[in-house]
Amino acid sequence: MPFRAPLDEFRFIFAHVSDFQKLPETALFNDATPDMVDAILNGAGRICEEVMAPLRRPGDMTPAKLENGVVRTSPGHAEAFRALAEGGWVALSAPQDYGGMGLPLSLTTAFNEMAATSAMGLGLCPLLTQGQIEALEHHASDEMKALYLPKLISGEWTGTMNLTEPGAGSDVGALKTRAVPNGDGTYAISGQKIYITWGDHDFGGNICHLVLARLPDGAAGTKGISLFMVPKYLPDAQGNPGVANSLKVVSLEHKMGIHASPTAVMQYDGATGWLVGAEHKGMAAMFTMMNNARLAVGAQGVGCAEGAYQQALAYAAERKQMGEIIQHADVRRMLLTMKAETFAARAITVNCAVALDMARATENPEWAARAALLTPIAKAFSTDIGCEVASLGIQIHGGMGFVEETGAAQYLRDARITPIYEGTNGIQAMDLVGRKMMDGGEAAMRLLDEIEAHTEAARAHMPELAEPVWQACESLREAVEWMLSQSDMNARFAGAVPFLRGFARVLGAHYHLRAALAEAAPGARTKLARFYINKLLPEHDSLLRHAMAGADDLYDITPEELAA
Repeated sequence: MPFRAPLDEFRFIFAHVSDFQKLPETALFNDATPDMVDAILNGAGRICEEVMAPLRRPGDMTPAKLENGVVRTSPGHAEAFRALAEGGWVALSAPQDYGGMGLPLSLTTAFNEMAATSAMGLGLCPLLTQGQIEALEHHASDEMKALYLPKLISGEWTGTMNLTEPGAGSDVGALKTRAVPNGDGTYAISGQKIYITWGDHDFGGNICHLVLARLPDGAAGTKGISLFMVPKYLPDAQGNPGVANSLKVVSLEHKMGIHASPTAVMQYDGATGWLVGAEHKGMAAMFTMMNNARLAVGAQGVGCAEGAYQQALAYAAERKQMGEIIQHADVRRMLLTMKAETFAARAITVNCAVALDMARATENPEWAARAALLTPIAKAFSTDIGCEVASLGIQIHGGMGFVEETGAAQYLRDARITPIYEGTNGIQAMDLVGRKMMDGGEAAMRLLDEIEAHTEAARAHMPELAEPVWQACESLREAVEWMLSQSDMNARFAGAVPFLRGFARVLGAHYHLRAALAEAAPGARTKLARFYINKLLPEHDSLLRHAMAGADDLYDITPEELAA
């Protein structure tokens, strides 16, 4: 089934369900006019529909492979990546000083979502490069920026991040990779990294690895970690790829999905690297890249949901079984759930991106706090929804959904990694109730105040929808206060996942209500908002009750009893 880019959805959310319209009022983004936004969205939609989407199924069926130490990518992917690079799609938001367009991250988020729908495996390559560009922009020396940024931005070179090791997954501080000074300003990097997305390919150019490693005097844990640039080929005096560095791909992972994306085990044997940022401050630099990636991964979740919905809708419209199945009540329930959840997740990711844009453009700490609060919600909720919506898509197909030839299962297989990488969704939830509440809940309460103010205004027009949203917001406020009252962090962590989900439920209802109010007359968006608020929002109550139940029930049962 051909992919149709959801351009009208982005235009609507930008105009009515976010503060995107504030961006052109800033000096940094004063050229983000409706005409420019339309041009970018149209171009992004076109390349995703025409260049990337035709590679989704072939890339799944003909994975990247390692042959004699060389990674051979899926057919057509090198040419497609070159088209992305030549069109400027690798780095829409990259700094103009180094050849980027300097566009709002909100537009990059829209592109990343559409790229994930059309060919998620290929879309991961520019996504990792985007994150590396941001990390170098904020932490690298001027000399390193001048060498690497123009080539990364142009797509001539690509970027990766190397965190995980066989014995150090989410516990990054347990890493064993070492960096020893060479005495000439470079370092010898030795160790093994796993799960390195696009760790190697045959696109040409250079592959630039950002590698976390520990210096000889580095303290134990995360505080002693430094970050290094370790390119596949050492740049020569002219900045071109020279001799091969002392690194190699040991193997490629055999994965459940995203087969077109080569996920490598990387070995570094005294490879030459350059320090990025200050010694022992590698995690700060890497988190710049990871936070960028967390929003992008949230967009991937939405992209998988969008693709699954489009395919399920088309199948339901043509499949006849006891009449047209699109007329069956349960199929209607599933389709409406898919559409409503996808809208809510998309609105959350766009609003997170807009907050990041406004924080950068205004340097207002309240926008930065809003972005920080929304990032774990955008990542975790949107990726969970990607999996759930893709699973519903299979269900609508019935037995044919379980048959690979239909392509329905690929959306679920591709989406299933997204709740895991860039920080598992459990870690995102713990971050929300932990670090993101260290301000005494101020950022959360400001957001709840805004929702309630909007809902109060909506009561005059749609009281039947506004009232349950207002009540849900009050329940969420109570849950935030409960979290803040818990000095035992384990009590917070035990309910962190349902708390995040409940928070997202309320946000989704708020955005659906905004969408309904934006219609000139009640229509499809109002009907979808009514479905979400009446059928899905009520889940918030049980979720928040679970969130406030504490940790005792989790630890009353012993490991031995669990195994009995």
